[in-house]
Amino acid sequence: MTRTILVTGPDLDASAQAIVEAEGYRTVHAPAYADSAVIGDLLAKTGAVGIVSRMGRIDADVMDRATDLRVISKHGVGVDNIDVAAAAERGIPVLVATGANAVSVAEHAIALMLAAVKKIVPLDASLRDGRWEKPGFAGRELSGSTMGLLGMGSIARATGRIASGLGLNLLGYDPYASDAAFEDIRAGRCATLAEMLECTHVLSLHCPLTDDTRHILNAEAIARMPEGSYVVNTARGGLIDEDSLVAAIRSGHLAGAGLDTFAVEPPTADHPFLTDPRIVVTPHIGGVTREAGARVGREAVRGIIQFLAGEPVPADRIVNRKMLAEAARPLETQKD
Repeated sequence: MTRTILVTGPDLDASAQAIVEAEGYRTVHAPAYADSAVIGDLLAKTGAVGIVSRMGRIDADVMDRATDLRVISKHGVGVDNIDVAAAAERGIPVLVATGANAVSVAEHAIALMLAAVKKIVPLDASLRDGRWEKPGFAGRELSGSTMGLLGMGSIARATGRIASGLGLNLLGYDPYASDAAFEDIRAGRCATLAEMLECTHVLSLHCPLTDDTRHILNAEAIARMPEGSYVVNTARGGLIDEDSLVAAIRSGHLAGAGLDTFAVEPPTADHPFLTDPRIVVTPHIGGVTREAGARVGREAVRGIIQFLAGEPVPADRIVNRKMLAEAARPLETQKD
């Protein structure tokens, strides 16, 4: 009997689909940004054994409706839409496609930085509106400035390589990364976030969204950055206290921002990010390229197929590996 993989999104790259079919599986698709009830219904009806998580939340209620579900594989690396602890409690590993979209997201981070710093969007709009604003204009050169990388994963390092090629100096803060990650791109390692922020002209966010990192860029953190600095976010919107960011740009402390993510997606029509020309925004599409989509899709389905076949999955791709181990221990051996 053909086994089913549920994709929580309307499509999957053809090369990934070919892998699915070659291994005797089939896919069913949930609509874009389907709510939990819709996803749960599809899981219950199809008996899906795996999920490729793209859009929509996979929470405990969804998992409890999926009686045959054995593995969840993220179409990317950000798992804040998946209750990874609930998955571990149910013996379900959550996999990620580490590094598969790094180049595409890094290119987008650099594009947002350049668009914001070089004021591409307002200059384009004014010229189309019949204004020639060269007299009195003074731009900014980035070469010699410092980019601070919050997080030192594969996307951060890819971003740093491109930024370095543009003449920016690199600093990084990531208490969990190895020294080799910093040495790889010749980034100075900062002992604290505050130390990095105080020297950062362009802050690029690359850490996961957790309870510890939510609103990590708040009013206090922003105040540590030099006046006239910029923020670029291609990670998760919840990393930023959005009200504080807007206030810092309106006051002139920050010169602008380039943002691909929002705390709530899609944002409301009256969101303040959408009315300030100093903020360049895109709809969370940094990793949405043909090339990245193909790589991520293939890695996501391969992870499911490998796990279900009993083949080893690299430890760094199982985000709730420690939780699974804890959940599997006999109750009397677990510590409070």
